[in-house]
Amino acid sequence: MLSEGEVVALIRACSARAPSGVRNRALIAVLWRCGLRISEALALELRDVDLQAGTVRVRHGKGDRSRTVGLDEQTTALLARWVDRRRGLAGESGRGPGARAAIFCTLQGGRIDSSYVRRLLPRLAQRAGVDKRVHAHGLRHTHAAELAREGTPINIIRDDLGHTSLAVTDRYLRDVAPQAVIDTLRVRRWDGA
Repeated sequence: MLSEGEVVALIRACSARAPSGVRNRALIAVLWRCGLRISEALALELRDVDLQAGTVRVRHGKGDRSRTVGLDEQTTALLARWVDRRRGLAGESGRGPGARAAIFCTLQGGRIDSSYVRRLLPRLAQRAGVDKRVHAHGLRHTHAAELAREGTPINIIRDDLGHTSLAVTDRYLRDVAPQAVIDTLRVRRWDGA
């Protein structure tokens, strides 16, 4: 699991000017701040995002279930910048990309393979000085742990992550957000020694 500062460092390790950097910044932010699985993020189409409403529609999540999640202001800004930038990519018609075009695409307009992201994140971690294993699902875990620490009710976290039951979310959070247990045990005192 990563800290907020570590994820921000990953985002900043991407170029803010080059088209691929603008895209990668938006992709990392969506993975982290929306808690999407890599397959869900890469399957997003232009029609799935409403930047005005601040929503992302996952049409085919695990088990082919759909859900809608929210976008915070900073993620919306990064995503809007990428959507604007991708309009001028090679391979897009003069009319612009259709609603069914992948949001996160190659610079030629094709779909991105998850293997690209699996190679990208460790490279960015090294560039950013993050000495942890960095992978897409870890951003999802970080998202869930942050929500739990912020006191978000477990049913909201369940719906956000697209889990089928509270039991699944509870098991998930026990693995990724043990901070309450750690904090409770660290403040205990004993006499002696």
